[in-house]
Amino acid sequence: MQVKIVSKNFDIKDSHKLNIAKQNGIYSSLDKLFLKNPDDIIEEVTLSGLRGKGGGGASCGSKWKLMPKDDPRPSYLIVNGDESEPGTFKDRQIFEYDPHLLIEGIIYSSYAMNIHHAYIYIRGEYKFWSNRVEEAIKEAYEDGIIGNTIIGHDYKLDITVHRGAGAYICGEKSALIESLEGKRGHPRLKPHQKECEWFFGNPATVNNVETVASVPYIVNNGSNSYRKYGTKNSPGTMLFGLSGPVNKPGIYELPFGYKMIDVINNLGGGMKDGKKLKAVIPGGSSCPILNYDEVQNAILDYESMWSIGSTLGTGGMILIDEDTSMVDVAKKLNRILSS
Repeated sequence: MQVKIVSKNFDIKDSHKLNIAKQNGIYSSLDKLFLKNPDDIIEEVTLSGLRGKGGGGASCGSKWKLMPKDDPRPSYLIVNGDESEPGTFKDRQIFEYDPHLLIEGIIYSSYAMNIHHAYIYIRGEYKFWSNRVEEAIKEAYEDGIIGNTIIGHDYKLDITVHRGAGAYICGEKSALIESLEGKRGHPRLKPHQKECEWFFGNPATVNNVETVASVPYIVNNGSNSYRKYGTKNSPGTMLFGLSGPVNKPGIYELPFGYKMIDVINNLGGGMKDGKKLKAVIPGGSSCPILNYDEVQNAILDYESMWSIGSTLGTGGMILIDEDTSMVDVAKKLNRILSS
């Protein structure tokens, strides 16, 4: 049931340390990366069907293609690790257990778009995880993996960690950029046509942590290797979360397309104390709630969730049992979302 692409090193002792990461394949293909044409990398990611895993589900490759070419201004990659959506706790698994995979993904993504400075925006409350990412970045600089060259290749790349101030709205990409620029985290008006994002007036691309961490597998193994998992329109895998009164809460990497109830019962071990499931918030608190009957037929992919009037979101399923008041749930979520 589980397929480990992003999570393959999570269970390895000290997997966050550089020497252990290297022993388990991280950075081993960087020499091959620089033999590839950046446009070919973008096309491979596009063909893979990789979609943004921060909630929107937009095509990653299509977003990369919006980065203007031959623009004299510097361009930026901004990695969205704000993860302030209640019920969502997948990106912090990458921060904690495989930050070097994220750095490797940043290298791949940056090279594809000719970017030389990347920012990782991390939720302000994530001090432990922010420190862990910064330790990994320090190791990467000291080992010559990033900096003025990348393992000896003439390509400069700097990575900066920025901690947010705890505002829920900063998970929205344009509000995140406003915050990164030192202003109030407030969403910008959407442009009339598709274009890249803008950071201090310079072109930028915003991608979710898990999205970026998925890139090395795709580039190294090919788009078809990624597409063999999941569904036609939602290929690949995602880190799905289970929280609430379930016997085995946690994060599980699964191909898209499984039935939600099977994941709850088989991987999650069913409801605690034999209580009946009342409802599920499928992908973080901003997703429309599914009642018991809807959960029985819900499929974990983007199109299926849209077809039943909800969204996949970040894949963080919040389970609610028969004894929980939905009014209390709404009041608690409203308090968080309005903060």
